[in-house]
Amino acid sequence: MNQQKKTALVVGMARSGIASAKLLYRNGWRVVINDMKSDIDGLKEALNGIEYIDALGRDPSDLLEGVSLMVLSPVIPIFAPFAKEAMARGIEVIGEIELGYRYASRDARFVCVSGTNGKTTTTALTGEIFKAAGKSTYVLGNIGIPIAEYAQEIKPGDYVVAEVAALQLESIRDFRANAAGMLNISEDHLNRFEYKMGNYVAAKCRVFENQTESDFAVLNYDDPAVRDMARLTRARAVYFSAQRELDEGMFLRGGRMVWRLMGVETPLIGTRELQIPGAHNVQNALCAASLALCMGLDPAAVCEGLKSFKGVEHRIEFVREVDGVVFINDSKGTNPDSTIKAVEAMDRPTVLLLGVGNYDKKSDFTPLFEAFQGRIKAVFASGVNAPAILEAAKRAGYGNAHAFEGSLDELIRAAKALSSRGDAVLLSPAAASWGMFSDYEERGREFKKAVMRL
Repeated sequence: MNQQKKTALVVGMARSGIASAKLLYRNGWRVVINDMKSDIDGLKEALNGIEYIDALGRDPSDLLEGVSLMVLSPVIPIFAPFAKEAMARGIEVIGEIELGYRYASRDARFVCVSGTNGKTTTTALTGEIFKAAGKSTYVLGNIGIPIAEYAQEIKPGDYVVAEVAALQLESIRDFRANAAGMLNISEDHLNRFEYKMGNYVAAKCRVFENQTESDFAVLNYDDPAVRDMARLTRARAVYFSAQRELDEGMFLRGGRMVWRLMGVETPLIGTRELQIPGAHNVQNALCAASLALCMGLDPAAVCEGLKSFKGVEHRIEFVREVDGVVFINDSKGTNPDSTIKAVEAMDRPTVLLLGVGNYDKKSDFTPLFEAFQGRIKAVFASGVNAPAILEAAKRAGYGNAHAFEGSLDELIRAAKALSSRGDAVLLSPAAASWGMFSDYEERGREFKKAVMRL
């Protein structure tokens, strides 16, 4: 291996780390890989075809000598002691989305979606709209496909529709969104951000940091915290609202989406034509359509994309009906506010499965129980968050919440036993999957497998 090459240390070897290591190697870097785990199943196969130095299981602080660049996994905070030490030594510390952006064409257009909840659905829907308009489109980012994985395939004139989370945005430098949509803000990942809501919001708002006057900030007018973000960007602020007509932007009139810009109104589709359920998905559609129209897409193509989109896996996803009981996979519900949206979308009595993970984000589950409004006939809580969930149920005066210890198959059978024909069983954990599963996707897949075994 050429010792004259610059050295990059990639910390955290999940999807983003693997994509980063490959991208760096192909661009002439000497790559050192690191993770707290000393052995990761399938990693050697995933890195087949590149050369690297294996430093798995070692303290990153011991690996800094000669390093020019450190690339962090999104789960690793930029204020981790070893990252601070690296910066003190003059080592540049970035995340995967920044790395991918640097190697993508500067003449590509980045359309980004952020917020606490709804990001994945809105990103996928926005991508569907761009594809319906005939645009060469990559749907990447926190949705599950790292930007670095496709960075060097992204050509001038292409569009990158990217889900960007606070965990990724906190480490950007040059990353620029030509259009950035912000859906909402509520508590999430506060354990990561030193239990300070301000730190979390500041990380989210970095999506506007490098925008220019020619860019767009698409903001939810109905969320006061998001509405106020217009002051944080040089971009043109465009609002969307599900609650009122706006002088400019996207709003509803008589159940129809309407786009108004420069005094010109363009009617789009009726909300009943959307195939994704729930009032929250109306807001998601308003944001997605606004992003597309800001980027100059044809309104007819926008309408076609809105009507054809059927939703994303693991977000209020129909799995199967058994003996008249419908099973719904909402494993993407990883915080209470997200689960509230799923609960509000239920149109039949529902048994709700909460927890189903062994990672504690210190969430307050009380607002979730207060939002039930008679929709939830029973709750099963499992995993490390079960005591906090049951305590929240008690505070809210909800009397049919039960702790559960056992396998996922046993949990599903117990939920079905409590259900009657015409009911639903909803997996929407309001908590992270880690500790039981590698991510919410694995949790959702295992739930669906277990349901199919009934």
